[in-house]
Amino acid sequence: MKKALSVLLKILISAALIFGAFWFTLPALNPKSDGFWSFLVTCVVIVLVVNFGGALINFFRSFKDADGATILEKSKRQIKSLGKPIVALLIGIAAIFIFSVVCNVIGAEIFNAASYRDLITVTDSDFAEDVAEIGMNQIPIVDYNTAEALGKRKLGEMSDLVSQFEIADDYTQINFKNVPTRVTPLLYGDAIKWLNNHKEGLPGYITVDMTTQEATLVRLDNGIKFSRSEYFMRNLDRYLRFKYPTKIFDEVSFEIDDNGVPYWVASVVKYRIGFWSGKDIGGAVLLNAVTGECTYYDIGDVPTWVDQVYDSAIVINQLSYNGKYRSGFWNSVFGQKGVLQPTDGYNYLAIDDDVWLYTGMTSVSGDESNVGFVLVNLRTKETRYYSVPGAEEYSAMSSAEEQVQHLNYRATFPILLNIGDRPTYFMSLKGDAGLVKMYAFVDVQQYQIVGTGGSVKAAREDYLAKLGAGEITPAPEKETAEVTGKVVDIKSAVVGGNTTYYILLDDNNLYTAAITVSDSLPFIKSGDEIKLTVTEKTASELSVITNDQADNGADNADGETAITETETQSDAA
Repeated sequence: MKKALSVLLKILISAALIFGAFWFTLPALNPKSDGFWSFLVTCVVIVLVVNFGGALINFFRSFKDADGATILEKSKRQIKSLGKPIVALLIGIAAIFIFSVVCNVIGAEIFNAASYRDLITVTDSDFAEDVAEIGMNQIPIVDYNTAEALGKRKLGEMSDLVSQFEIADDYTQINFKNVPTRVTPLLYGDAIKWLNNHKEGLPGYITVDMTTQEATLVRLDNGIKFSRSEYFMRNLDRYLRFKYPTKIFDEVSFEIDDNGVPYWVASVVKYRIGFWSGKDIGGAVLLNAVTGECTYYDIGDVPTWVDQVYDSAIVINQLSYNGKYRSGFWNSVFGQKGVLQPTDGYNYLAIDDDVWLYTGMTSVSGDESNVGFVLVNLRTKETRYYSVPGAEEYSAMSSAEEQVQHLNYRATFPILLNIGDRPTYFMSLKGDAGLVKMYAFVDVQQYQIVGTGGSVKAAREDYLAKLGAGEITPAPEKETAEVTGKVVDIKSAVVGGNTTYYILLDDNNLYTAAITVSDSLPFIKSGDEIKLTVTEKTASELSVITNDQADNGADNADGETAITETETQSDAA
């Protein structure tokens, strides 16, 4: 009876310790999770220590005995004395280690370069068509640090809250009703303040309008009951784990739906290479932060109001694989022909009520220029590549800082905008105290063209003035000729960072004109009669002879820039 009670006590102690380990570490009970195997080893160690601790101690002490036997002989002798249960557990730990090594080898990049490359699909696209030019009141001027400062100031204004609550450092960027917004929940100040307030829950969350810098504390009728500052079963991570014990979670971000209801978006990992390699996202759990209601969605079914399912780190990692293994593994090591990599930073764009990650792509040679850039939808992982050679972001930041070097301002990491159908970096210029003092627009392709000002509008006007002042070198003058005809068709596209219009006239000739040739280009339509002054590669004039919109003031025949003529057959046109 005494021996049976001792065995039962050891089993209960082992079970309690194993449950405690699970309670605090919260591993996914899924063999594809490395946390699962770490937890399994922990369980084995707990069983060994609690049930066979004495035998293990004697095993290690025996090596100190000077009986003349070798270490190998002592080991064989002591292993036999340990007994089969202990040996089996030790073999189990060794098997887990060997299994992990084999899985890592199977999923190694050297054997799966093409699979790693294809974790993300990159398609070529047209910047001017994809990224519409936005008004000055829509340009996001608030970065993470500024949003954090605005949020703290707003909470400080609430005397009834500031003593009990703090602000989380999430500040997730979302599109809320087509407005770029950063949002973050409140937290309990400490355990005592949690004890005093947890019945009502967290009273609300902070939103920061990234265009107006307006911070708002949104108070909820029913408080947030599930967060990382909760304890026990209302703790966010613990609640998710017990609801979905086998799912492997990646990042959990805070968002609000179109009605302002707070949610936690928990991305669910799916491995696509080997056993546990090729990390990707297969879906997401949406957890209502007030009620605790949970719903899992496959990646293609995630509601459109959700903005960030893919964590930026996963996206950047997959872009690195895609650029690295374009021509296989060995090319990435020797020769490195065509090998690209993301630049050392990224930012976000708001397009069509989605949030897109922006980063430049540069060669592995480490130069200070981009060969293009990508936009990645953080809900669907749709990825678009734009072949626009230009300055990488830090070079553009330095160029902006040099414009105001006498003021010693520092530029924030830029966002990418469409200004005049040209990819343009926009950034804030901050003083020593971290406050925004000025704004800057920098041309992506020719980063020596910088417009600055004390307001966004003033900076944009300065930038456009410098673009139009001839800082973009025009083509050399050549013999000209005049062409008059009716427009059969007109299309636009970005070529080399410039918006170019393709004009098919009724003489079956195709002409191309840069946007700066004339302000009337965007208004020209089929049937309009126009006159071009052209050479083989240059032009001095574009005038509209008949055009209703031009007659109303849209026409401007004074622009001068390059235009080329291409002879084409009517069927090809």
